[in-house]
Order: sequence, then structure tokens, then C-alpha cells
Amino acid sequence: MDELAVVEVVRTEAEAELLCSLLRSAGIRCVQRLSDRGAGVGGGGYAAGPREVVVHARDLDSARNVLAVQTGAAE
Repeated sequence: MDELAVVEVVRTEAEAELLCSLLRSAGIRCVQRLSDRGAGVGGGGYAAGPREVVVHARDLDSARNVLAVQTGAAE
């Protein structure tokens, strides 16, 4: 089984879907899921809150590069 890695944590589901769209357009498979990394987020079953964008660990560096270029964060 492939290991998964979090490439980014964002505030909303819409932001996560936008980042996944960018990654998918570059050929990188991803999913977004509710994060437990934000303040006040726990196992309470809330549907809103911080979201993690997750890729296969082997694609992590490529995913970071794609997002850096697409969001203007590249050096």
C-alpha cells in the first residue's frame, strides 16, 4: 500500500478542492479530507473546518512544486 502525505492544510473545503484541481491538472492524484490539525477541530464530527490536501508520498515533492508555481510561492 502506498503511503500518503499531507502537502497542504487550508481553511476550507473550497480551497482544498482548488488545490486538488491544480494538482490533478498536473497529473498528480490527490484527495482532500477534514484535518485534525486546526484549533478546535477534533473527533466531534464537524463537516466544516481545516482541510488537508493529501497525495502519495512519492509525489510530495512534485506536488509542492506545482502548488508553489501555481500559487506564486515559487522562488
